Amino acid sequence: MDNKKKCSALVLQTDFGLADGAVCAMYGVARGVSPELPIYDLTHEIEPYHIWEASLRLIQAVPYWPAGTVFVSVVDPGVGSDRRSIVARTNGDHYIVTPDNGTLTHVNLIYGLAEVRIINEMVNRRPHTEQSYTFHGRDLYVYSGARLASGVITYEEVGPMVPVESIVELPVIRPRQEGDQITGTIDILDVRFGSLWSNIPREQFKSLQVEYGDRVEITIRRDDRTVYQNRIIYGHSFADVYIGEPILYVNSLDRMAVAINQGSFAKAYNIGTGNSWQISLRK
Repeated sequence: MDNKKKCSALVLQTDFGLADGAVCAMYGVARGVSPELPIYDLTHEIEPYHIWEASLRLIQAVPYWPAGTVFVSVVDPGVGSDRRSIVARTNGDHYIVTPDNGTLTHVNLIYGLAEVRIINEMVNRRPHTEQSYTFHGRDLYVYSGARLASGVITYEEVGPMVPVESIVELPVIRPRQEGDQITGTIDILDVRFGSLWSNIPREQFKSLQVEYGDRVEITIRRDDRTVYQNRIIYGHSFADVYIGEPILYVNSLDRMAVAINQGSFAKAYNIGTGNSWQISLRK
């Protein structure tokens, strides 16, 4: 595989925010590797240390970029520890540079990983940073990602290959169906608008034989406590209900989601994300 020809863009994701110079420093390192390298941002607004969110944000973006694109994802509460630094190649020939801390969970689950390599820091670390242990995003990850994206190194030159099965993965609860009810988890929020994005695929929901315009019983629990229960309309889009009304719809990841038209469902009912938040759909 000729990675030098395929890799052409670098896409960055962090929990650093933009209030200080951290992201700008990463840009500078990448430009130092190759001034012509196109660099883009996925997001820098992930909640600090929230590996689960980092994992999900990747599946929101990765498959829509050309094969060969290099993603650098740095949400790294274990920086400076013995956690591995890796570059994964997906089944779609995208590359993800990241700490091996669970960030690749959903990419592997949904799209699959073809290969994983450990970054050889003797070769692919920014020179004269060996005594710096707290900014691997700048000194190791974006430096390695820029070298790969610009063709300075091939994927094989990243470092030694390790089994895909050896990567760290977060626990995932798959949707389950019992009769006319499907229960999944609230994986993530459509942050700006407060919609709840579940892990229930549209194809699985179709088995309930619900038509557009029908009402579906929605139950949301946090652990064993019921937080929300109501019967709401299943619609094509938000325009199918009045302003302020809730709606069940299919989101951009082809999964079931719940929203309030021109309102925040998450704020209205103080709902969060992760495996402790379960959502059940019943016809």
